Amino acid sequence: MPRALFLTWTTYGAWHHGDERGSVDYRHNVYGRPLLEPSERRRAARTARLRSHAFVLDADARAIVHETIVKHCEVRQWELLELNVRTNHVHVVVAVHVGPDDAMSQFKAWCTRRLREAGAASREQRIWSEGGSTRYLWDEDSVARACRYVRDGQGADI
Repeated sequence: MPRALFLTWTTYGAWHHGDERGSVDYRHNVYGRPLLEPSERRRAARTARLRSHAFVLDADARAIVHETIVKHCEVRQWELLELNVRTNHVHVVVAVHVGPDDAMSQFKAWCTRRLREAGAASREQRIWSEGGSTRYLWDEDSVARACRYVRDGQGADI
């Protein structure tokens, strides 16, 4: 069993494959492997396929997402090790007894519900991009590195 999971997902339309900030796909979602190379053609193709406006988490929405993830971990008795909700993505380091896709799906679903209930997103607005990055953390050192990155490696608090 892995010690924990490192989950990352983005808001809808805010970060595409081909973006200069880097991204991962199924071939690049392995610790230590390089990110996808920037590609304006790939980024433009993804942007053209958007079904709704890009979604950005303002301060109120970020607080809702943060609180929802904390409460969900309490209810499920999951050990939340680190959490950082950004304007265009979310990082979670969590010890769970379910698979990474199931954990991410639960977080996204409950956050979506709470954002809509609060009026922070309309019923038609897509909130999250499809999928996300799921990494297994096998030992205490990898957990500590992931937590440090989530806590300290995100730049200014926006």
